[in-house]
Amino acid sequence: MTSRTKLMRKDIVVVLSCAAFALLCLGAVGAGGRKRAKEAVCLSNLRQWGRIFQIYTNDNDGYFFTGDPGTPGYWWVKQLEECYRDWKRNKSWFCPAAAAPLIDENGNMTPSPNIFMAWGIYRSSGLGPNGISGSYALNGYMITPQHATTYEGGVPVADGWGGLNLTNGANIPLFLEALRFDVWPRHTEEPAVNEYAAWSSNSMARCCINRHVGSINAAFADLSARKVGLKELWKLKWHRSFDTEGPWTSARGVQPTDWPLWMRDFKDN
Repeated sequence: MTSRTKLMRKDIVVVLSCAAFALLCLGAVGAGGRKRAKEAVCLSNLRQWGRIFQIYTNDNDGYFFTGDPGTPGYWWVKQLEECYRDWKRNKSWFCPAAAAPLIDENGNMTPSPNIFMAWGIYRSSGLGPNGISGSYALNGYMITPQHATTYEGGVPVADGWGGLNLTNGANIPLFLEALRFDVWPRHTEEPAVNEYAAWSSNSMARCCINRHVGSINAAFADLSARKVGLKELWKLKWHRSFDTEGPWTSARGVQPTDWPLWMRDFKDN
């Protein structure tokens, strides 16, 4: 491990502590202030995850996670260091607007899942004693699978990104709010019909969730982080062959009435 990497890890610990302090202060402001503070903490979390991924790729010859061997990149979380993987120690796994896991520590699933819940708690070999849980997902096309020719959904592995040194990185999603720890969007996928129940739907529906009034927060391959309008998700460059002028964009003539009712008043793309 290089001295630069050690310093980056120390910086992340400091910022995570500051984010935790900000969470403690949320109760001291009004509803509007609490909302803005939650969004600020969420964006801070995503920036820190960008640095965590930068550390990983720096230590791994520029390459991203592979996931379990023989899969399209599943279970990338197993390759994180334990200090980052453990959701009990690393609270940056959670947007403050979605901090309660879908499944509790006794294995009981909530009877009313909704977009303001975190995914998990998932338990499997290699995930550590506490399992994993969180509010965010990795863009699955960042992963470099071993012994697989396609990602989930059939996108060729050759169309994935594999690392962070990318042209136009500000339009390539890296890590974002979602209902699973990885997502694999395709430009033909539709948004969820029901605003609050996208748990069993497609990858785009799992991140097209109305947590922040028509938007979610996301980190990008250039390590920036910002709010993203939900309709804008179809214009981001998820993988090399993703059509950013696909059927759900204004370039292809999508109409306001084509969107589910809950999305129609959101900013068009």
